Amino acid sequence: MPATAKTPVRWDHLTWPEIGALIAGGMDAVILPCGATEQHGPHLGTGMDTALASDVCAAVSAATGVPVLPPLAYGCSLGHSHRWPGTLALSPQTLIALVTDLGDWLWHAGVRRLFLVNSHVTNAAPLRCALEVLRARHDGFMIAVLNTAEVSPRVRAAFFADAADWHANQAETALMLARAPALARPALCATADDPDRTTGLVFAHPVNRTSLNGVTGTPSRATVAQGERLFGWIVTDLSKTIRRALRENAPLTTPYFTNGPNPAAR
Repeated sequence: MPATAKTPVRWDHLTWPEIGALIAGGMDAVILPCGATEQHGPHLGTGMDTALASDVCAAVSAATGVPVLPPLAYGCSLGHSHRWPGTLALSPQTLIALVTDLGDWLWHAGVRRLFLVNSHVTNAAPLRCALEVLRARHDGFMIAVLNTAEVSPRVRAAFFADAADWHANQAETALMLARAPALARPALCATADDPDRTTGLVFAHPVNRTSLNGVTGTPSRATVAQGERLFGWIVTDLSKTIRRALRENAPLTTPYFTNGPNPAAR
């Protein structure tokens, strides 16, 4: 396994011989940052999810030595509606096809471990579907969907502190203030708060029916210090998970494509 890098190992900065040498040397894993381009209230830029995924994955790559792929800047954001301009959404089917196409190419390059690091909530279902397709198509391909907001209990508690159906909330605003200030409008944060109206609901309603301005939560409470602390937690805890996954193998080696007896029945 290559030594931990001090800077991100960026797939798009490497030549094909360098990528081949990494894989031949034992690095069979890559990280794919999955973001979105969508409205984030009046105070955050539409690239917030992609900025977070990219920043986190670069830091994790530097900490673990796992190469990071160019980010997906578009995601499944249909629930944000056409009420506010700025959202550019993919259908679930398109996102599934995009990730499975990339996965096919990665498999044939020799990659056997794929970390889909996701910073947009409603990408999770299409990414899980892509996982299912790739895992069935390529026997032995190990794929994980890891959501930045839920990489550990302490990170999850920070994201969900002001809303269960959070969006452009205190956590996301703090992260942008600290890590991507060009995407934040501090003067507008104080008046951007909008409460969570989803408590007790059975149906999953689109954002235009749950928020007045595209926000759910209290961005007015966000600070740079909170953002720096939360970013550190995400990187530390996600790096720990990925290091553990680099040593993981399936409990059994039974082929996916087989008509033989079930070894568990012996």
